Amino acid sequence: MTTPDDRRYTESHEWLKPDGDTYKLGLTQHAVDELTDITYVEMKSPGDSFGAGDSIGEVESVKAASDVYSPLPGEIVEVNARLADDPSLLNSDPFGEGWLVRIRASDASGFDALLDAAAYASRQG
Repeated sequence: MTTPDDRRYTESHEWLKPDGDTYKLGLTQHAVDELTDITYVEMKSPGDSFGAGDSIGEVESVKAASDVYSPLPGEIVEVNARLADDPSLLNSDPFGEGWLVRIRASDASGFDALLDAAAYASRQG
């Protein structure tokens, strides 16, 4: 799958996409490929605040569990409720319907320092 160039990426395989005055956050194709069949997703709740680099949830698969980290500080404004009933959306559409949360950044200045699609893809080999 091609790495979309409309968002930024972290070394820990999260993506962040501007969406109005918020950002959608999800896991990259590389992350879901490493986890294999995702069976459970638990994210913090709307209204919860966090700092840059803080864990904001966990994704579990038949193979492993992995924390999800936010690259920007802020608060969760929405959790993708569809993942509670169908966590496999992360496997089938990680860059689309499988998004995890929508956040409102309290300081978005770090966004431009995140990896662009080409830089992220080059690190994946």
